[in-house]
Amino acid sequence: MRITAVTCVKNEGPFLLEWIVFGRLIGVTDFLFYSNDCSDGTDRLLDALAARGIVQHLPNPAEGRNYQMEALKDSRRHEIVTTADWVWVADVDEFLNIHVGDHTIPDLIEACGDPQAISVNFQFFANDGVEAFEDAPVISQFTRSHNPDIWCADRAIEVKTLVRQDFPLQYYGAHRPFFRKALAKDRRPAWTDGTGRQVPFKFLLAATRDRIRKFPAKGARLHATLNHYALRSLDSYLVKNDRGDVNRENRAFDDTYWRERNDAAFEDLSIRRYLPALNDALDALKSDPEIAALHQDSVRLHLERRDALLALPSYQAMRDQLRAAPTLPPQEEALLRDLGLLETEGAK
Repeated sequence: MRITAVTCVKNEGPFLLEWIVFGRLIGVTDFLFYSNDCSDGTDRLLDALAARGIVQHLPNPAEGRNYQMEALKDSRRHEIVTTADWVWVADVDEFLNIHVGDHTIPDLIEACGDPQAISVNFQFFANDGVEAFEDAPVISQFTRSHNPDIWCADRAIEVKTLVRQDFPLQYYGAHRPFFRKALAKDRRPAWTDGTGRQVPFKFLLAATRDRIRKFPAKGARLHATLNHYALRSLDSYLVKNDRGDVNRENRAFDDTYWRERNDAAFEDLSIRRYLPALNDALDALKSDPEIAALHQDSVRLHLERRDALLALPSYQAMRDQLRAAPTLPPQEEALLRDLGLLETEGAK
């Protein structure tokens, strides 16, 4: 089975090798990377990996600022995508944690009944007080998240989607594929959540704006969870804020974004099942002197950028604000206050 991962990157150099190795462990056979405006050696490391046949690397074709959507549109003309049995569109801070069989994508597909698409809900992993960047697997450092099922029956949680080659595709979205609105009912795709249940009807049709890329997640992660390490260390979050968003060039990752993803109420160690094999594979990849050197150069540039940012009063203030931010998500804090269970602002 050929499974192609498609992703867009900018200044993700320190995190590339782990994500590629993890993808291989779960069954990804091919990688198509698009990069733009990298200043931390991401593009040089990808070029070296491409020279060894490990990935394909292309410059992002976007002429405006809609980098991800332009790349996804371009991806459909490349053989690495057109000949794949399945396509997995995801970001480098997202790890598909599979709970069935041998914990691989083929086992997930079988458990879900071999549909034409599988949408897996996020589980947001908190920063949990980790300040310093460490050159170690992200999946080993961050182990706490929101309780994956609290509120999820009512509150929609974002997804990412595996897409089978015969999906009646109009275009790939960053979170899910879309099919033609005029598609006959009997030709609508078989499409499940991460438990193998049919996705909600409104999500299937993208019928309302809040169902275009998310749906309630309660009970939807039996076979797989999408571990999303959107924050990582405080050091890396500051650099991420400086980099901007993949689709909007100068978007700030503000206090609200941080707080919504920094709920550390629940410990989940399940993804650590992959660590022994992941560490062995990382060691093997880094046994190539050029790959190891390029990785270390990205780490150095990542830390140098952190230091340059922290020389600025605005980033010193941002760091202090994030350190002091309540660990309750804003929505939960507001609910507790409405119920009279919070007596003061900014409860922690």
